[in-house]
Amino acid sequence: METSQVLKNMHRRIIKTFLDVLILAELRNGPLSGYDVIAFIHNKFHLLVSSGTVYSLLYALERDGLIRGVWSQRKRVYQLTEKGEDTIRTIINANDKIQYLMTSLLKCQK
Repeated sequence: METSQVLKNMHRRIIKTFLDVLILAELRNGPLSGYDVIAFIHNKFHLLVSSGTVYSLLYALERDGLIRGVWSQRKRVYQLTEKGEDTIRTIINANDKIQYLMTSLLKCQK
């Protein structure tokens, strides 16, 4: 498999794996609907995610108390809760540790 395809596949896997974190981080900028989340992921990462994937993840984040859904002009928009704010702040503050972990995982052991 050529390098560009490997990188493209890896990019897709990383985005899908960390989709919840990406949503929480973007919600710091203001409320989003499910459609807004799909558009954000597509525009920023050039990846189309299904509405089923996004809405099931939004419902899970809401069940976990990280976001709250409210009705606004005939659509449901999601905003961070205090627990969600604390969670994303913790993740952002652990950025160096996360990068170290990823680097350690990817280093080849000889």
